[in-house]
Amino acid sequence: MISIGDTAPSFTLLTAHNPPDGAPLRPVSLDALLAEGPVVLAFFPAAFTGVCEKEMCTFRDNFKALGSANASVVGISSDLPFAQKAFADQNALPFPLLSDLGGKVATSFSVAYDDFIGLSGIAKRSVFVLNTKGVVTYTWVTDDAGVEPPYDEVIEAAESA
Repeated sequence: MISIGDTAPSFTLLTAHNPPDGAPLRPVSLDALLAEGPVVLAFFPAAFTGVCEKEMCTFRDNFKALGSANASVVGISSDLPFAQKAFADQNALPFPLLSDLGGKVATSFSVAYDDFIGLSGIAKRSVFVLNTKGVVTYTWVTDDAGVEPPYDEVIEAAESA
């Protein structure tokens, strides 16, 4: 399990969110995100599901508060990038959703379900706040996909990162 004080595992994942020059996909690396400031990684089980939609929209609605902390938000699920783009567009999400198809990044963060309704590699709802050096300053993980993160704690952690 990734804990406070650990260095987050490096990764590069694909997004269909605002690709440059009309390209269908673009890679997003953790290193590039960290170069911009602290990062809030929000793992969620699946796009187009009730609690996941509520969570991503709550992050959207708190985007200004997180931005004032210089923190960027990134959603990560095992959905295809094109499904994530439709989900992001439908909910006017101003931050990228990254496709962890197969769940390798969720597994590296120790937040992948072994079996989620018969599927493997699905991310548990979890949040990690990383400082600009990639050190984890906050963690929250639940095995109950119906539980949302404590948003005020996440914002406070991002402000302190």
